[in-house]
Amino acid sequence: MANLGALASLAAIVVLAEVAILSSFAAAQLRPDYYAGVCPNLEGIVRDSVKQSMAKSPISAPATLRLFFHDCAVMGCDASVMIVSPTGDDYSLKPEGFQTILDAKAAVDSDPQCRYKSGGPNYTVELGRYDGKISTTNNVTLPHGDDNLDSLNAFFSTLGLSQADMIALSGAHTLGAADCSFFQHRTRGKDPSMNPSFDAQLQGTCARQNFAFLDDVTPVGFDNLYFQHLQNGRGLLGSDQVLYTDERSRSTVDYYASNQGIFFYDFSVAMTKLGRVGVKTAADGEIRRDCRYPN
Repeated sequence: MANLGALASLAAIVVLAEVAILSSFAAAQLRPDYYAGVCPNLEGIVRDSVKQSMAKSPISAPATLRLFFHDCAVMGCDASVMIVSPTGDDYSLKPEGFQTILDAKAAVDSDPQCRYKSGGPNYTVELGRYDGKISTTNNVTLPHGDDNLDSLNAFFSTLGLSQADMIALSGAHTLGAADCSFFQHRTRGKDPSMNPSFDAQLQGTCARQNFAFLDDVTPVGFDNLYFQHLQNGRGLLGSDQVLYTDERSRSTVDYYASNQGIFFYDFSVAMTKLGRVGVKTAADGEIRRDCRYPN
Protein backbone atom coordinates (compact mmCIF):
# COMPACT_ATOMS: atom_id res chain seq x y z
CA MET A 1 0.00 0.00 0.00
CA ALA A 2 1.34 3.41 -0.86
CA ASN A 3 1.20 5.36 2.38
CA LEU A 4 -0.81 8.53 2.70
CA GLY A 5 2.03 10.91 3.42
CA ALA A 6 3.57 9.74 0.17
CA LEU A 7 0.37 10.25 -1.74
CA ALA A 8 -0.14 13.72 -0.29
CA SER A 9 3.35 14.80 -1.26
CA LEU A 10 3.21 13.25 -4.72
CA ALA A 11 -0.25 14.68 -5.34
CA ALA A 12 1.00 18.12 -4.33
CA ILE A 13 3.81 17.84 -6.85
CA VAL A 14 1.48 16.55 -9.56
CA VAL A 15 -0.79 19.51 -8.85
CA LEU A 16 2.12 21.81 -9.64
CA ALA A 17 2.88 19.96 -12.84
CA GLU A 18 -0.70 20.22 -14.00
CA VAL A 19 -0.97 23.91 -13.29
CA ALA A 20 2.56 24.00 -14.24
CA ILE A 21 1.95 10.65 -1.60
CA LEU A 22 5.89 8.87 0.89
CA SER A 23 7.49 6.18 3.76
CA SER A 24 10.99 5.20 5.15
CA PHE A 25 13.24 4.81 8.16
CA ALA A 26 14.80 8.26 8.20
CA ALA A 27 14.82 11.38 6.03
CA ALA A 28 18.15 10.35 4.58
CA GLN A 29 16.59 7.10 3.35
CA LEU A 30 13.74 8.69 1.42
CA ARG A 31 14.19 7.97 -2.26
CA PRO A 32 12.25 8.52 -5.49
CA ASP A 33 12.13 4.81 -6.41
CA TYR A 34 10.84 3.52 -3.06
CA TYR A 35 7.77 1.92 -4.68
CA ALA A 36 9.39 0.90 -7.97
CA GLY A 37 9.31 -2.79 -7.13
CA VAL A 38 5.73 -2.96 -5.87
CA CYS A 39 3.92 -0.15 -7.71
CA PRO A 40 5.96 0.86 -10.76
CA ASN A 41 3.19 3.05 -12.19
CA LEU A 42 2.55 4.96 -8.96
CA GLU A 43 3.32 8.43 -10.28
CA GLY A 44 1.28 7.95 -13.45
CA ILE A 45 -1.70 6.65 -11.48
CA VAL A 46 -1.59 9.59 -9.08
CA ARG A 47 -1.06 12.07 -11.90
CA ASP A 48 -4.13 10.83 -13.79
CA SER A 49 -6.24 10.91 -10.62
CA VAL A 50 -5.16 14.47 -9.80
CA LYS A 51 -5.93 15.57 -13.35
CA GLN A 52 -9.48 14.30 -12.87
CA SER A 53 -9.78 16.08 -9.52
CA MET A 54 -8.62 19.36 -11.05
CA ALA A 55 -11.04 18.97 -13.95
CA LYS A 56 -13.85 18.72 -11.39
CA SER A 57 -12.68 21.72 -9.36
CA PRO A 58 -9.74 24.13 -9.79
CA ILE A 59 -9.71 24.46 -5.99
CA SER A 60 -8.20 20.96 -5.86
CA ALA A 61 -4.76 22.32 -6.72
CA PRO A 62 -4.29 24.95 -3.99
CA ALA A 63 -6.22 22.85 -1.47
CA THR A 64 -3.87 19.87 -1.92
CA LEU A 65 -0.78 22.04 -1.80
CA ARG A 66 -1.98 23.71 1.41
CA LEU A 67 -2.82 20.30 2.90
CA PHE A 68 0.75 19.12 2.31
CA PHE A 69 2.20 22.15 4.11
CA HIS A 70 -0.20 21.87 7.06
CA ASP A 71 0.64 18.18 7.46
CA CYS A 72 4.42 18.59 7.34
CA ALA A 73 4.52 21.75 9.46
CA VAL A 74 2.58 20.36 12.43
CA MET A 75 3.92 16.89 13.37
CA GLY A 76 6.00 16.07 10.35
CA CYS A 77 4.97 14.64 6.98
CA ASP A 78 2.93 11.69 8.27
CA ALA A 79 -0.57 12.32 6.84
CA SER A 80 -1.97 12.86 10.35
CA VAL A 81 -3.94 15.78 8.93
CA MET A 82 -6.04 13.20 7.06
CA ILE A 83 -7.27 11.44 10.23
CA VAL A 84 -10.91 12.16 10.99
CA SER A 85 -11.20 13.90 14.37
CA PRO A 86 -13.88 12.53 16.72
CA THR A 87 -14.48 16.11 17.91
CA GLY A 88 -15.04 17.42 14.41
CA ASP A 89 -12.12 19.85 14.54
CA ASP A 90 -12.04 22.19 11.57
CA TYR A 91 -8.78 23.72 10.37
CA SER A 92 -10.55 25.64 7.59
CA LEU A 93 -8.84 23.33 5.09
CA LYS A 94 -10.88 22.87 1.93
CA PRO A 95 -12.54 19.46 1.41
CA GLU A 96 -11.31 19.37 -2.19
CA GLY A 97 -7.77 18.81 -0.93
CA PHE A 98 -8.79 15.84 1.19
CA GLN A 99 -10.85 14.41 -1.66
CA THR A 100 -7.93 14.71 -4.07
CA ILE A 101 -5.84 12.54 -1.74
CA LEU A 102 -8.66 10.05 -1.13
CA ASP A 103 -9.28 9.69 -4.85
CA ALA A 104 -5.56 9.24 -5.55
CA LYS A 105 -5.36 6.60 -2.81
CA ALA A 106 -8.37 4.76 -4.27
CA ALA A 107 -6.81 4.87 -7.73
CA VAL A 108 -3.53 3.40 -6.45
CA ASP A 109 -5.32 0.69 -4.48
CA SER A 110 -7.36 -0.27 -7.56
CA ASP A 111 -4.15 -1.40 -9.29
CA PRO A 112 -3.47 -5.07 -8.33
CA GLN A 113 0.28 -4.37 -8.27
CA CYS A 114 -0.15 -1.51 -5.82
CA ARG A 115 -2.89 -2.72 -3.53
CA TYR A 116 -1.80 -2.51 0.10
CA LYS A 117 1.81 -1.69 -0.79
CA SER A 118 3.32 0.58 1.05
CA GLY A 119 4.82 17.88 -10.74
CA GLY A 120 4.64 24.47 -12.15
CA PRO A 121 7.93 22.80 -11.60
CA ASN A 122 8.58 19.11 -12.01
CA TYR A 123 11.04 17.57 -9.59
CA THR A 124 11.98 14.18 -8.20
CA VAL A 125 9.87 13.33 -5.16
CA GLU A 126 11.45 11.39 -2.29
CA LEU A 127 9.26 8.46 -1.27
CA GLY A 128 9.18 6.19 1.75
CA ARG A 129 7.72 7.61 4.97
CA TYR A 130 5.23 5.98 7.33
CA ASP A 131 1.86 7.47 8.31
CA GLY A 132 1.18 8.97 11.73
CA LYS A 133 -1.28 7.40 14.16
CA ILE A 134 -2.76 10.51 15.81
CA SER A 135 -4.12 13.90 14.84
CA THR A 136 -5.08 16.59 17.35
CA THR A 137 -5.62 20.32 17.39
CA ASN A 138 -3.42 20.51 20.49
CA ASN A 139 -0.39 20.06 18.22
CA VAL A 140 -1.36 22.64 15.61
CA THR A 141 0.88 25.70 15.46
CA LEU A 142 1.04 27.43 12.11
CA PRO A 143 1.94 30.87 10.76
CA HIS A 144 -0.71 33.58 11.06
CA GLY A 145 -1.86 35.75 8.20
CA ASP A 146 -0.55 38.84 9.97
CA ASP A 147 2.86 37.50 11.02
CA ASN A 148 5.86 39.75 10.52
CA LEU A 149 9.16 38.56 9.08
CA ASP A 150 10.67 37.70 12.46
CA SER A 151 7.67 35.54 13.37
CA LEU A 152 7.71 33.80 10.01
CA ASN A 153 11.44 33.09 10.24
CA ALA A 154 11.07 31.83 13.81
CA PHE A 155 8.38 29.36 12.79
CA PHE A 156 10.12 28.05 9.69
CA SER A 157 13.41 27.70 11.55
CA THR A 158 11.71 25.11 13.80
CA LEU A 159 11.26 23.05 10.62
CA GLY A 160 14.91 23.46 9.68
CA LEU A 161 14.02 25.88 6.89
CA SER A 162 15.75 29.16 6.10
CA GLN A 163 14.32 32.56 5.23
CA ALA A 164 14.97 31.83 1.56
CA ASP A 165 13.06 28.52 1.88
CA MET A 166 10.19 30.35 3.57
CA ILE A 167 9.94 32.95 0.83
CA ALA A 168 10.06 30.31 -1.90
CA LEU A 169 7.33 28.27 -0.20
CA SER A 170 5.25 31.43 0.22
CA GLY A 171 5.15 31.50 -3.56
CA ALA A 172 2.57 28.70 -3.31
CA HIS A 173 0.17 31.55 -2.62
CA THR A 174 0.12 32.05 -6.35
CA LEU A 175 -2.69 29.49 -6.07
CA GLY A 176 -5.93 29.52 -4.11
CA ALA A 177 -7.98 32.00 -2.15
CA ALA A 178 -8.54 33.37 1.35
CA ASP A 179 -11.74 34.18 3.20
CA CYS A 180 -12.36 37.89 3.62
CA SER A 181 -12.05 37.52 7.40
CA PHE A 182 -8.30 36.87 6.95
CA PHE A 183 -7.53 40.21 5.28
CA GLN A 184 -10.53 42.55 5.48
CA HIS A 185 -9.06 44.30 8.52
CA ARG A 186 -6.27 45.58 6.24
CA THR A 187 -8.66 47.36 3.86
CA ARG A 188 -10.16 50.86 3.99
CA GLY A 189 -6.74 52.42 4.33
CA LYS A 190 -5.85 50.64 7.56
CA ASP A 191 -2.69 49.10 6.10
CA PRO A 192 -0.51 51.65 4.30
CA SER A 193 1.43 48.87 2.56
CA MET A 194 -1.69 47.95 0.56
CA ASN A 195 -2.07 49.50 -2.86
CA PRO A 196 -5.12 51.85 -2.73
CA SER A 197 -6.62 50.48 -5.93
CA PHE A 198 -6.20 46.92 -4.60
CA ASP A 199 -7.82 48.07 -1.34
CA ALA A 200 -10.86 49.35 -3.25
CA GLN A 201 -10.97 46.16 -5.34
CA LEU A 202 -11.01 43.96 -2.25
CA GLN A 203 -13.77 46.00 -0.66
CA GLY A 204 -15.90 45.39 -3.74
CA THR A 205 -14.99 41.71 -3.87
CA CYS A 206 -15.93 41.11 -0.23
CA ALA A 207 -19.22 42.97 -0.73
CA ARG A 208 -20.13 40.34 -3.36
CA GLN A 209 -18.60 37.17 -1.90
CA ASN A 210 -16.74 35.94 1.17
CA PHE A 211 -13.35 35.23 -0.42
CA ALA A 212 -10.74 36.65 -2.77
CA PHE A 213 -8.08 34.95 -4.87
CA LEU A 214 -4.52 35.22 -3.63
CA ASP A 215 -3.57 35.91 -7.25
CA ASP A 216 -6.50 37.33 -9.16
CA VAL A 217 -4.68 37.40 -12.50
CA THR A 218 -3.79 33.70 -12.82
CA PRO A 219 -5.66 32.17 -9.84
CA VAL A 220 -5.21 28.56 -11.01
CA GLY A 221 -1.79 29.01 -12.61
CA PHE A 222 1.47 28.27 -10.77
CA ASP A 223 3.83 31.09 -11.72
CA ASN A 224 5.83 33.96 -10.19
CA LEU A 225 3.11 36.62 -10.41
CA TYR A 226 2.68 36.35 -6.63
CA PHE A 227 6.02 38.10 -6.18
CA GLN A 228 5.22 40.72 -8.78
CA HIS A 229 2.00 41.46 -6.89
CA LEU A 230 4.00 42.01 -3.71
CA GLN A 231 6.15 44.57 -5.53
CA ASN A 232 2.96 46.48 -6.32
CA GLY A 233 1.39 46.35 -2.85
CA ARG A 234 -1.09 43.68 -3.90
CA GLY A 235 -0.28 41.00 -1.32
CA LEU A 236 -3.57 39.66 0.03
CA LEU A 237 -2.36 38.67 3.50
CA GLY A 238 -0.23 40.81 5.75
CA SER A 239 2.26 37.93 6.01
CA ASP A 240 2.56 38.02 2.23
CA GLN A 241 3.08 41.75 1.84
CA VAL A 242 5.61 41.92 4.68
CA LEU A 243 8.02 39.92 2.51
CA TYR A 244 8.36 43.03 0.38
CA THR A 245 7.90 45.81 2.90
CA ASP A 246 10.66 44.38 5.09
CA GLU A 247 13.98 45.28 3.49
CA ARG A 248 15.59 42.07 4.76
CA SER A 249 13.50 39.94 2.42
CA ARG A 250 12.73 42.38 -0.38
CA SER A 251 15.68 41.42 -2.56
CA THR A 252 14.56 37.78 -2.67
CA VAL A 253 11.06 38.86 -3.70
CA ASP A 254 12.56 41.02 -6.44
CA TYR A 255 14.74 38.11 -7.60
CA TYR A 256 11.81 35.70 -7.90
CA ALA A 257 9.60 38.35 -9.47
CA SER A 258 12.10 38.75 -12.31
CA ASN A 259 13.15 35.12 -12.70
CA GLN A 260 10.46 32.45 -12.68
CA GLY A 261 12.96 29.67 -13.40
CA ILE A 262 14.97 30.45 -10.26
CA PHE A 263 11.75 30.59 -8.23
CA PHE A 264 10.68 27.18 -9.57
CA TYR A 265 14.09 25.69 -8.72
CA ASP A 266 14.20 27.15 -5.20
CA PHE A 267 10.58 26.14 -4.58
CA SER A 268 11.42 22.54 -5.54
CA VAL A 269 14.40 22.53 -3.16
CA ALA A 270 12.29 23.97 -0.32
CA MET A 271 9.47 21.48 -0.94
CA THR A 272 11.97 18.61 -0.76
CA LYS A 273 13.32 19.93 2.55
CA LEU A 274 9.77 20.38 3.87
CA GLY A 275 8.98 16.79 2.90
CA ARG A 276 11.81 15.55 5.15
CA VAL A 277 10.36 17.07 8.31
CA GLY A 278 9.40 14.59 11.05
CA VAL A 279 9.75 11.40 9.03
CA LYS A 280 8.08 8.47 10.81
CA THR A 281 9.58 4.97 11.00
CA ALA A 282 8.09 1.52 11.53
CA ALA A 283 8.60 2.09 15.26
CA ASP A 284 6.29 5.12 15.48
CA GLY A 285 4.23 5.00 12.29
CA GLU A 286 2.11 2.69 10.17
CA ILE A 287 0.86 2.28 6.61
CA ARG A 288 -2.77 3.32 6.88
CA ARG A 289 -5.30 1.33 4.85
CA ASP A 290 -8.00 3.99 5.11
CA CYS A 291 -6.73 7.57 4.87
CA ARG A 292 -9.18 8.79 7.48
CA TYR A 293 -8.55 6.32 10.33
CA PRO A 294 -5.56 4.68 12.06
CA ASN A 295 -5.35 0.94 11.44
